[in-house]
Amino acid sequence: MQRVINKSVLELIEGDITEMETGAIVNAANSHLKHGGGVAGAIVRKGGRVIQDESDRIGYCPVGQAVITGAGSLKAGYVIHAVGPRMGEGNEDEKLRSATLHSLQLAEDNHLQSIAFPAISTGIFGYPMERCASIMLAVTIGYLRGDTGLEKVVFCLYGKESLAVFTKELEFRLPLQG
Repeated sequence: MQRVINKSVLELIEGDITEMETGAIVNAANSHLKHGGGVAGAIVRKGGRVIQDESDRIGYCPVGQAVITGAGSLKAGYVIHAVGPRMGEGNEDEKLRSATLHSLQLAEDNHLQSIAFPAISTGIFGYPMERCASIMLAVTIGYLRGDTGLEKVVFCLYGKESLAVFTKELEFRLPLQG
């Protein structure tokens, strides 16, 4: 599913984010940038140890923020490590908003034309998929309505259920006219 916002494309797909050929892929990271399990582990396994080594040099990223590294042997140019909230830590919605916005800004700051997101914090961090879709899509739509060089934002979702949740939310936020 796609929607055009200004001159940018917002696309939802089901797939493997490590296979995306975008300017950057977003890793749902932890604050210490240790990429052992989930999406983070898959990114390092496929992209190479260089991603973890670069993350170790950065060392730390607060919740709600993001940092950028190279992408090793991945098809993407960079990995943006966004630290989303753990459910129960407090102020989770604002932290997810912030992590999403900082990821978009990092892509922009690095003159990238495309970025692919997973559903941040919905794995072991326990964030509800519906709330994630609502917040991440709201932030992204708002960002793309502004002045941006980003040409494409993809939400690369794991599983048909996740795709269905994001599709329903996107249809609600940007219904087809006609």
